[in-house]
Amino acid sequence: MAEPNASVDRLLFCSSVLLIGVVCLSIATVPDRAAAVVDAAYQWIAGRFGLAYQWMTIGATVILAVLAFGRHGKLRLGGESSRPAYSTWSWMGMLFCAGIGAGLLYWSTIEWAAYLDSPPFGLAPNSVEAWEWASTYGIFHWGLSAWCLYCLPTVAIAVPYYRRRIPYLRLSTSLVGLFGDDVVRRPLGRFVDFVFIIALVGGTGTSLGLATPMIGACISQLLGVEEAFRIDLGVVGIAVILFAASVYVGLDRGIKRLSDLNVGLAGAFLLFVLIAGPTLFVLKVGTNSVGLMLQEFFRMNTWTDPILETGFVEDWSVFYWAWWIAYGPFMGLFVTRISKGRTLKQLIVGMVGFGTLGCAVFYVVVGNTAMWMDMEGLVDVRGLINQGQNGSAIAQVIAALPLDPLPLIAFIVIAWIFVATTYDSASYAIASSATRDLVEGSNPARWHRVFWAFALAVLPITLMILDDLRAVKSAVLVVSLPLLAIGVIMTVSLFRTLEVNTEQ
Repeated sequence: MAEPNASVDRLLFCSSVLLIGVVCLSIATVPDRAAAVVDAAYQWIAGRFGLAYQWMTIGATVILAVLAFGRHGKLRLGGESSRPAYSTWSWMGMLFCAGIGAGLLYWSTIEWAAYLDSPPFGLAPNSVEAWEWASTYGIFHWGLSAWCLYCLPTVAIAVPYYRRRIPYLRLSTSLVGLFGDDVVRRPLGRFVDFVFIIALVGGTGTSLGLATPMIGACISQLLGVEEAFRIDLGVVGIAVILFAASVYVGLDRGIKRLSDLNVGLAGAFLLFVLIAGPTLFVLKVGTNSVGLMLQEFFRMNTWTDPILETGFVEDWSVFYWAWWIAYGPFMGLFVTRISKGRTLKQLIVGMVGFGTLGCAVFYVVVGNTAMWMDMEGLVDVRGLINQGQNGSAIAQVIAALPLDPLPLIAFIVIAWIFVATTYDSASYAIASSATRDLVEGSNPARWHRVFWAFALAVLPITLMILDDLRAVKSAVLVVSLPLLAIGVIMTVSLFRTLEVNTEQ
């Protein structure tokens, strides 16, 4: 329940709602102009700051390794006598479902196809090497590096929140080591929290902007009707109602139960696809892909394409790193809330390890099954994607599995719950940031959480009006740029907090 003093920060709340409203209105009224502006901003940011995103990713990986396996790894959040409030299974389920959403279902099915025509490292399109890398790069983009970008803000927020008993669950909580415990109430802290809210709205807008047409296409495939915008609106409406109800009842009865359910459903679905699909092909390609990624991990993290300048790094790696950075503070707030009683090592290894493994399994099983269907001529995945029908490509892949329409129904349910768990977690995080005082164990007001559950649906609807995948992808890079600088300051503040805690 909300604490009596958990009042809304009116300045932060109103300024965030106002900016979101202005942006959405602009997109809805002049969509062509808005798409051009967003795309131009993407090109400018990716060209000039793309390297900074790569450095941030490498730095996060190194820093977390040092913290997990160094002298601070045994530090227990909440004190030495604290024990985890949630079982490992529930904790893993909540952080995984909150962090990946339906975007994983979208990209794991079709991302490989984009790399065949435009492979990395200047390889010839459709060559043997291009096919091998096509099934590998998605695992990399959703793997260890991505989850490190999620985990670093989590550690930076969790340490001062639990160890210094900071009564604010906000991104600015991570800055107390440098600027003092009252930074949340000062202009710097308010600005940082404002940036966080806008970045999270942009990140979740991108996620739902991709997931909604996918779910809509699956429903159209299931019912045998033509895809239409009204179906997508219905998808958003049902998702909003689902995650508004979930966020209203709270963590234990809402998010936790949905996450537990969806992890079980997703596991059963993956097992079915593996057994009913081309099992040997999936396992062979998956083994090859994981081996190739491990062998070339450092090259993939540091490749900047300086000679050929094909645009691969900017279009894919920088986009993904921006997406994770935009989502990172949200994950930090949410995972902080559910991680009391765990040590830093348990938090880092568990979060990065479980997240990486879960995403890799989706790419290996679902992605390689879709690749096999395309190779065998069962579904023209690449042809549909070249026509801009990404949602239809995904729907037809799932519909081509045995026991149709059961796999399609299961896929729709899983996607909807993934959307719900991501958005009710995001609603919780934004409501926490726009609440003045939120001591350990308390929650934002229910009406406040439900408001953001509905507000988060506005941007995805306006992005769907653009009907432009590149514009949807561009939005997340634009909103994530300020978080690069904040991430550096946050990291310095984290080490300052750790040193003070060690001295005490």
